[in-house]
Amino acid sequence: MKDRNAAPRARSVWRFGVPIVCVAAGLLLGATHGVSGGGEIRRSDAPRLVDLVREARQSVDRLTAQRDAAINEIDNHHGGSPATEEALAAMTRRADVMAGQAGLTPMRGPGLVVTLSDAQRDAQGRFPRDASPDDLVVHQQDIQAVLNALWSAGAEGIQMQDQRIIETSAPRCVGNTLLLNGRTYSPPYVISAIGDAAAMQQALSESPMVTLYKRYAARFGLGYTEEPGEVELVGYEQSVRMEFAQPVGPLGY
Repeated sequence: MKDRNAAPRARSVWRFGVPIVCVAAGLLLGATHGVSGGGEIRRSDAPRLVDLVREARQSVDRLTAQRDAAINEIDNHHGGSPATEEALAAMTRRADVMAGQAGLTPMRGPGLVVTLSDAQRDAQGRFPRDASPDDLVVHQQDIQAVLNALWSAGAEGIQMQDQRIIETSAPRCVGNTLLLNGRTYSPPYVISAIGDAAAMQQALSESPMVTLYKRYAARFGLGYTEEPGEVELVGYEQSVRMEFAQPVGPLGY
């Protein structure tokens, strides 16, 4: 037996279902447009990546060409011919010699080690009664007198403590310590020099200031020793740039 209410129910479902589907489809289309910005959602990024790779390759090629041009320019100006290569080699040898003379490279050879130290207390823990505090310590002028004597005897290189002494080095006494190139040292002060040991010992014995120091050493117990032998010097490691130097005339003024 056929249900008379079946047809009206079917028509009722379609009457309400079709508008709902249409509304849902509209909402989906609207969301899709908002996400894509009007473009294609599934559009591939491959063209953009290809462009990036192409631009990077062009940049590399351009920099490579600039590098090759710079190398060619350097070769044309500083190399390529035997005469130029020999000139560069001579300049390198000269620079090495000057670096050694300036004290920038380590040295090893026969020489002399001089050690100065403050006075020590006696067995009873006392200093001489007539000694003042200044009589019992090594002073800046004592160190400078030893350095000057060694240089005057033809020392090839000098080191004090663990630092190389060059023309711009200036040992300074600060209290009972020594300031050298920004570092502070306490006695004993060890001065090592490469050169003719006999000549340097003679220069030390003839120096009035060193002789005066030796007298104080004998009177108040200051330390002083000279030891000839094999000496090893470090290279000067700090900057040698002149900050206050100025050119002079052929006569030095």
